[in-house]
Amino acid sequence: MATLYLVPNVLADGDWQTVLPARVEPILSNTKYFIVENIRTARRFMKQVNREINIDDCTFYEINKRTNAADLPRFLKPVNDGHDVAVLSEAGCPGVADPGADVVKIAHKKGIKVVPIVGPSSILLALMASGMNGQNFAFKGYLPVKPQERTKELQNLEKTIRSSRQTQIFIETPYRNNQLVSDVLKTCSPSTLFCIAANITGENEFIQTKSVQEWKKAGVPDLHKQPVIFLLG
Repeated sequence: MATLYLVPNVLADGDWQTVLPARVEPILSNTKYFIVENIRTARRFMKQVNREINIDDCTFYEINKRTNAADLPRFLKPVNDGHDVAVLSEAGCPGVADPGADVVKIAHKKGIKVVPIVGPSSILLALMASGMNGQNFAFKGYLPVKPQERTKELQNLEKTIRSSRQTQIFIETPYRNNQLVSDVLKTCSPSTLFCIAANITGENEFIQTKSVQEWKKAGVPDLHKQPVIFLLG
């Protein structure tokens, strides 16, 4: 039976073999149908893993915010002919804060075997390194952009932390990182813990947890256009 593989990608530049399992190479080398966020970057990554892959023999389906949901079932048609299909994330693990989850949902409805491949998740790696509660946590995705709405959401997150000790994890568009940090420091209580996890697995990885008060005293590094995971606890 053909399989839908969920293939992780690296989080930062560097040797893929330091963060991904060896199993990634034969899957990418032997699969001819791929569901990806960006075809150009997917092709480049595949060549890094194995230069011998004939990219021109591969078929790519793009899934992102511009993809029509009605097209998704078509991406899985090769399975009906006995061909494996691989979902390749732009970074990290497919299906986690990733549009690939929509394809996986359809695969389950169709009875297609789904196989996740072990790989780096920036969300879990940040949680591991934060020192915050790892038994009760929630990933909130993007917080509201409008200042008043964001302030209200941060206040709600703090209420949840106080009532249940649930770690709150969120992200921001890289060019708005510095503004988000500024809003956190203005809004949250001095004793609230705030973790900044930037460039995880990269050469310039930065992961530190301090109280809001300590961050105000120590200062925050420039996070403009860097991949960052934020945690409150």
